[in-house]
Amino acid sequence: MLAKMPEFIDPILLADRNASIEGELPVSSLDRLAAMLSNDDGNVAVKLFFGKVGKLATVEGHISAILAVKCQRCLEAVEWPISSDIKLAVVHSLALANKLSDGYEPLYLADEEKIPLKNIVEDELLLSLPDIPKHQHDCIAPNSPKNMSARSHKAGEAPMESPFSILAELQNQKKLETKNGSTKK
Repeated sequence: MLAKMPEFIDPILLADRNASIEGELPVSSLDRLAAMLSNDDGNVAVKLFFGKVGKLATVEGHISAILAVKCQRCLEAVEWPISSDIKLAVVHSLALANKLSDGYEPLYLADEEKIPLKNIVEDELLLSLPDIPKHQHDCIAPNSPKNMSARSHKAGEAPMESPFSILAELQNQKKLETKNGSTKK
């Protein structure tokens, strides 16, 4: 096991050595992911084991983190726990990727031998995030009528008047005029 999390890794060399990597990466170092979060505090726990299945270099392991995503209803932060298993096979072509056995996802290496470790972790986290994150409880959108009236009641203000209340008043006025026998036009 490596003592420090390396910035770049050579998965084939690590697989030849049956190496493992264990440690934490700061969420703030994951640029693509950080842009989708309410804040980039915290760390991602990473455990990766490199080995071989036949001639194929493999990367297996687990990542876990608690990410602060934006609720798509109320736009407030939601703590979203992620716990994901990784099972990758290193391939150099699309043909090899199509021949992978069940359970393995391709880790495509073109010409480079070393790749950023954070790319593997970040890709897995992005795949684990929900399309539309939201609170488990019923939260209210910030500009919804329910939320506006709740806010005004809390602040001691009168509830916001409906734009259709004028029409209702005109209709009531017309009914009264008709009842009283008035035929103003």
